[in-house]
Amino acid sequence: MTDLRTSYLGLDLRSPIVASASPLTGDLDVLARLEAAGAAAVVLPSLFEEQVEHDLFELQRVLDTGAQSFTEASDFFPELDVYNTGPERYLTLVERAKERLSVPVIASLNGTTAGGWIRYAHLLQNAGADALELNLYVMAADPAVPASAVEETELELVAAVSSSVDVPVAVKLGPFYSSLPNFATRVVGAGARGLVLFNRFYQPDLDLERLEVAPRVALSTSEELRLPLRWIGVLHGHVDASLAATTGIHTGYDAAKLLLAGADVVMLASALLRNGPEHVGRVEATLLEWMATHEYESVGQLRGSVSQRAVADPSAYLRANYLQTLASYSSPFLA
Repeated sequence: MTDLRTSYLGLDLRSPIVASASPLTGDLDVLARLEAAGAAAVVLPSLFEEQVEHDLFELQRVLDTGAQSFTEASDFFPELDVYNTGPERYLTLVERAKERLSVPVIASLNGTTAGGWIRYAHLLQNAGADALELNLYVMAADPAVPASAVEETELELVAAVSSSVDVPVAVKLGPFYSSLPNFATRVVGAGARGLVLFNRFYQPDLDLERLEVAPRVALSTSEELRLPLRWIGVLHGHVDASLAATTGIHTGYDAAKLLLAGADVVMLASALLRNGPEHVGRVEATLLEWMATHEYESVGQLRGSVSQRAVADPSAYLRANYLQTLASYSSPFLA
C-alpha cells in the first residue's frame, strides 16, 4: 500500500496535501469538509497587521466621539483590552478549529513590524495553533531603501517571532530576492523551521472607465507551479528546513512534480476555491495512482528524487536549458 505520510515543521501528517490560507479556511464548516476530503493540515487565513490596527483605531475613534458627546457615556463603554477587537475574532477561529479538527491547524500572520507580531504570535500559540506561518508580504517600492535594508528588516521580524514562541514557524516568501538561496538560508538561520514558496503577489489593474487602480483577484493555474518547482528543486538538500510548495498546484500530477523536486508538502488554495473542498480527495487519488504506476511506495522515496542535486544535469534547473527551452517551442506561424 502506498504510504503518503510526510513531516512538515516537525508535524507528522497523513499526506503531503495541505489546504493553504484562503477565504475557505476561515469557515469552520468548510474546514471540516477539507479534513473529511483528506487535507492533512489547514492554514487559516492571514491575520493582517493593517486590519488589526484599523479595527483598534476605529473603535477608539467611536469611543472618543461618544465620550465627548455624552459625559455619562464614559461609564458605559468597555475597556479596550477586554473588547472584542483586533485579533479576538481570529483567536476564536483558531480555538474552534482546534476543537473541531484532528489535523494540525496553522495560523497565519501577515505583518511588517516586529513589536505587535510578537504579541499576536503568543496569542495564537495560546489559542492552540500547532504552528505559525509568517507571511512576508512587503513590496520594496522606495528607491532610497537598498535591498540589504529590506532583507535585514524581514530577518529581524522572523527572528523576533521565531524566538518568542515554542511552536514552529514557517516563513512564506516572495520570489523577488537578488539571491533567493542566500536569503532563504538566512531566514532559516533566523529561526524559521520551514519555507513556503511562494507568496503570490496580487498585481494591480487599471479601470479604464474610472481611471483608477483596481484590485483584481486572478486564481492561479498549473502553469504557475514552475516557479516554486525550480526553487524547491534548487533548495532541496541545501536548507535545514521543511519546504512547502504553493501556487499552481491543481492536480495530483502537479503535486507529484513538486514532491519530486523536493517539497515536503503541497498547499492548495486556488484549486479549492475553483473546485471546492472535496477537490482534495481528487488530488490525492490522482497522486496515489501516479505513484503506483511509477512504483513509488512512499512519499519519502519520491521526495527530492528529481531535485537539482539528484538529476544527471543539475544545470537543467538554471540557465543552461534556456536556449533549449526557447527552441522547443513550436508555432503554426513558423515554417
